[in-house]
Amino acid sequence: MSSVNQNPIPIYLISPSGAIAPDAPVQSAIAQLEQAGFSPRLDRAALRMRQRFAGSDTDRAAAFARAASQDARIVMITRGGYGMTRLLPLLDYRALARSGKQWVGLSDFTAFQLAMLARARAVTWAGPALMDDFAIEPDQELDDITLGTFCEAMDGRLEAVGFRCSGASGVEARGTLWGGNLSIVCSLLGTPYFPKVDGGILFLEDVNEHPYRIERMLTQLLHAGVLDRQKAILCGYFNRYKLSPNDRGFDMPAVLKWLRAQTRTPIITGLPFGHASPKLTLPHGAQVALATEGRTCYLILDEHHSHHDH
Repeated sequence: MSSVNQNPIPIYLISPSGAIAPDAPVQSAIAQLEQAGFSPRLDRAALRMRQRFAGSDTDRAAAFARAASQDARIVMITRGGYGMTRLLPLLDYRALARSGKQWVGLSDFTAFQLAMLARARAVTWAGPALMDDFAIEPDQELDDITLGTFCEAMDGRLEAVGFRCSGASGVEARGTLWGGNLSIVCSLLGTPYFPKVDGGILFLEDVNEHPYRIERMLTQLLHAGVLDRQKAILCGYFNRYKLSPNDRGFDMPAVLKWLRAQTRTPIITGLPFGHASPKLTLPHGAQVALATEGRTCYLILDEHHSHHDH
């Protein structure tokens, strides 16, 4: 199993969205992080509950300022859910960017990552969350790829990733890597928190959304001109949905086939990212290079992207 190094690296855990269930295995997830070479610390509001949220909006927004003032350079979310978009007007993005933290998460946290890019041109990390990726059954082991790329990314050693893909071969592109959860990306269109990225590499994933809902959201990005302005679109996991007899063969492959006919931007599937394992850790807002050769896609990450604006 990968680990970072001999000295445990401090990692600060915040809950900016949904509440953690009272019976959730928080301590065993923290123990897994410790075993992987980290020294995790829960924010004092991380386990609060108000309705479906991890505390009030004020509680959750204040956690960002506390995280920025910690000596831990890594800040990871405990879980996604819903609630981050409520906080967007309450945060000082330039101050959070200046703190030099490596902000890590996915799902609902996409809203923060897009806002950091739009408001402060700051790089964050699309990657694991405490309860999604470290709360495993006693007889299980942490996913090696998820843990390995996370450790390398946090340690500044992640230079490139490769994965099996489908889509056009011979694609070569260079641009800003951005995106995340498709529902959240769409929810920020037309707001000050939606980054204006031309010639970028857009990555997308979603969970518990029927393919027709996925297509409707992709169509929104298409009609808004977002897809045509990118150099490539990377599709991660679109999972945990149920098809019905009325679909009559309408499924995710049908969605992608239709979408490919609507845009000249190459659409590449197979990115290991989203609500499943393995999960890569990706520098959101950084300059990357992409190349497809046959059934393999490579992402080459720029050096020094973890603490620098692009």
